[in-house]
Amino acid sequence: MDYYGGMPRLSHIVFACYVMLGSWGWSQAAESGTPAPPENSRLTAELFYQLVVSELSLQNEDIAAAYALMMDAARRAPDPRLFQRAVEIALRGRDADAALEASKAWQQALPESAEADRFLLQILIGLNRSAEAAPAAQRLLARAQAADRGATIVFVSRFFTRISDKAAAADLLEKILAADLGRASTGPVAWAMVGNLRLLAKDHAAGLAAARKGAALNPLSDDIALLCVNLLDPEFDNAQALLTPYLAGKTAPEIRMGYVRKLLELQRYAEALSQVVKLNTVKPDYPEAWLVRGSIEWQNQAVAQAEQSLKRYLALLPAPATTDAADDEQSRETSPGAVQAYLLLSQISLKNHDPVQALAYLGKINSPQDTAKIQLRRAMVLAQQGRLDDARALIRNLPEKDADDARNKINLELQLLRDNRQEQAAYSLLEQALKSYAGDVDLRYELAMSAEKLGRTDEMEKILRSVIAAKPDYHAAYNALGYSLADRNLRLSEARDLIQKALEFAPEDPFILDSLAWVEFRSGNLTESLALLQKAFKARPDAEIAAHLGEVLWALRRPEQASAAWREGLELNRENETLKSTILRLRGSL
Repeated sequence: MDYYGGMPRLSHIVFACYVMLGSWGWSQAAESGTPAPPENSRLTAELFYQLVVSELSLQNEDIAAAYALMMDAARRAPDPRLFQRAVEIALRGRDADAALEASKAWQQALPESAEADRFLLQILIGLNRSAEAAPAAQRLLARAQAADRGATIVFVSRFFTRISDKAAAADLLEKILAADLGRASTGPVAWAMVGNLRLLAKDHAAGLAAARKGAALNPLSDDIALLCVNLLDPEFDNAQALLTPYLAGKTAPEIRMGYVRKLLELQRYAEALSQVVKLNTVKPDYPEAWLVRGSIEWQNQAVAQAEQSLKRYLALLPAPATTDAADDEQSRETSPGAVQAYLLLSQISLKNHDPVQALAYLGKINSPQDTAKIQLRRAMVLAQQGRLDDARALIRNLPEKDADDARNKINLELQLLRDNRQEQAAYSLLEQALKSYAGDVDLRYELAMSAEKLGRTDEMEKILRSVIAAKPDYHAAYNALGYSLADRNLRLSEARDLIQKALEFAPEDPFILDSLAWVEFRSGNLTESLALLQKAFKARPDAEIAAHLGEVLWALRRPEQASAAWREGLELNRENETLKSTILRLRGSL
């Protein structure tokens, strides 16, 4: 809108009022190219003047007058555009009661208006008057055509997720959808909406019951499958069994991808990789699946496969649509997925000792919010070239917009030092950092890890116990202390208790399972140790787990299987010290 001396042009307001309530025949004539039959407009001179005054009052922040004039005009016309404008004016003035009055008047004047019911439903729920919202929701559902009913159920249900009492909201929604819950056509989506609300109310059992009722009507329902994915939780009887028939069939790519993300959240990495490979096979042009696959493969140290998957992802990204020469590759911001892919590819290049290619990948990224990550990779290149001091300076010279930036720089420098096996420098960095962040349990935990690598086990144990005292749910500290005791063959009963405590907080963590297996090995329980290690290695192929797996197999007098496990570990990471020392100690050569 143009302004003269801070006031809007009156001509613009007049035009807006004309459009708001003009002659209905005008638009028909414009579309058809033929004159429409004459039609008497409701826009009388008096009404037109009233609309102009209402809009001028609004511009002058006299919202009460603007609302009163618009509501009077809406009742006199009546017209949905005027009622909607009255609602909008009331909401602009943060007057929920006036907005509710306008939406009720709209519904009463135009009882067939779906838009009136939509506004009424939204406002009543916003006022936490959910019981009064039920009739509006039911009218919206009653108007829906059979082909659109499922989408309408989803649309209406989403309003109820905004109610603070989620359990009451789920009860109300189930009543509203009662007519749909038993139908094969709409029952699955209705039960899915109710189940998701039950889950939001933290009633996992009721959510699962809803999923079972929906699956009984249609076990291949996308909506029920999504609910089952949300229900997956190691602490509860989960919905995995309900997902099995769905995943065996023709699965929507978005739902299988959602399942993959949930598996990653639950640290079920091997299953996540299996599912994403299936998605790559069925729908090879689905980009996100290749990005996730490449990330898992990199995590599993399958470097060549990760590189191929990440390049495939980048090749599938749509080319930017632009004809503006100024809007070139350097000026366009890189998408988050592409940033992740280029960062991983730069790490792969570093692992392949190709710093030039690593820098080339980093040069393709234009993402100001990822500056710290990019600079860390540049620092890693410098470190690989023997310029560790320059690499540390690069990180330390990163700008600091707030306290979080300063803290993150410590993490970046610590990672750089650890990657280059500079543990004494890492220990000194952490000691200095704790002078500024004395209460930071993460830094204290990292200091304990540095102390352990430097052979200061008593200091490590003291620090870890202080971390546990400060944060009793810090499962990494329980695991680290328990593993350290087991590795030194000390106080094995206490070590087991500590590691089992860690598993209470992270039941599926493969590294904690590895620690428990090591306690069992030290205790002479070789069969139990082997089972745990096989489970851990399946979930997370890792060189250190492979070292332990091979040692247990060796102790069980299975030298060929032990050697196979170690070979697999070497393929994952030939530089792992635990793996190399284990092979040399037991077999005598790599």
